Amino acid sequence: MSDNQPSTQFPGVAALVEVMRRLRDPNGGCSWDQQQTLTSLIPYTLEEAYEVAAALTSGDFAAIKDELGDLLFQVVFYTQLTSEQGQFDFDQVAGQCAEKLIRRHPHVFANQGEQLAPAEVKAQWERIKQQERQQQQASPSVFAGMADNLPSILQALKIQKRAASVGFDWQDLQPVMAKIREELDELAAELPQPNNQDRIEAELGDLLFAVVNLARHAQVNPEQALRRTNQTFQQRFMAIEANLAQRGLHAEQLSLDELEQEWQAVKKAAAQHGEIKLSE
Repeated sequence: MSDNQPSTQFPGVAALVEVMRRLRDPNGGCSWDQQQTLTSLIPYTLEEAYEVAAALTSGDFAAIKDELGDLLFQVVFYTQLTSEQGQFDFDQVAGQCAEKLIRRHPHVFANQGEQLAPAEVKAQWERIKQQERQQQQASPSVFAGMADNLPSILQALKIQKRAASVGFDWQDLQPVMAKIREELDELAAELPQPNNQDRIEAELGDLLFAVVNLARHAQVNPEQALRRTNQTFQQRFMAIEANLAQRGLHAEQLSLDELEQEWQAVKKAAAQHGEIKLSE
């Protein structure tokens, strides 16, 4: 075996950790990997997370396996860097994660045999998280320690979950729906006003926040729901383009009413035969 190849004695994760160590080795490692820092890797981590989401949506298990490996590599990369700084290594991260899961699932590990409904498990999880935050954070705020660089939809969801963990939440869907109607009416009142972009932006933000709240109460991930709609819209419009191309036409040559007719035809076909995946 070449000195440039990882030993086959390291199965699975251990092999990946060893490969990462070799890539960062000052003697014979990779120059690109040697230059990376904890912050320089952030864009790649975000990209890999979205690629995992895309693979999961596609249902392609070969792609899912590949993208999960790429995301795992990001974790191993970070822990190699922190290990070099004398902070912690991959095994310590994994061990702490295991301890956290045990702590947040007392119905499984502390009170074996206790049966909880999924909603009760979620409520228990949030309650324990809140207790942990109160013990760990100097700030008493329910939002202490919350990341401020999440995509806005996911940040809204986290904000709402944090507020709900201390009881600031509606218990059924009716007031949630009423809030959406209220915010929609307030937006409608602002739209006709001249030089009013600031108020329109504020009201539109309130409406989006209320819609995220509805998704949370309906137990739907709003990011996933919007991603699904984005994909569906793209699939249908690409089908319109394909249909027009067969007739020697382009979308910009049609009026809005004509495009709407094409849209309805594609939508009807999709209902009968199923959506066509973008990858097909």
